[in-house]
Amino acid sequence: QLEQSGGGFVQAGGSLRLSCAASGRTSSRPTIGWFRQAPGKEREIVAAIGMAWGGDQTFLDPSVKDRFTISRDNLATTVILQMNNLNPDDTAVYYCAARRVSEPAYALSESEYTYWGQGTQVTVSS
Repeated sequence: QLEQSGGGFVQAGGSLRLSCAASGRTSSRPTIGWFRQAPGKEREIVAAIGMAWGGDQTFLDPSVKDRFTISRDNLATTVILQMNNLNPDDTAVYYCAARRVSEPAYALSESEYTYWGQGTQVTVSS
């Protein structure tokens, strides 16, 4: 089960923080992807974190690489998407998703994720 929190409304240049808490039958370090879907557009990946070569590996889409960060909190089962310098193009519903325990590496395709959060709206005004 994934529980999302955060999001909301912010002016351009502002920051928001999204959290995704995994519970139930989950890895101690779940593999999480953040996706977003803007009105009239397909859902796209924004960031991901997973395990590889004994440690966390992360991915950030080039469109957000200099503005967003993805990390785990102290519990490791909660993944944070810190979004800075937001612009109107970031307006979307943001979803977190988790892969199965047997799939520790992150993936870029939404079809690779099994469990999904409820989604949270992020609105950036110009």
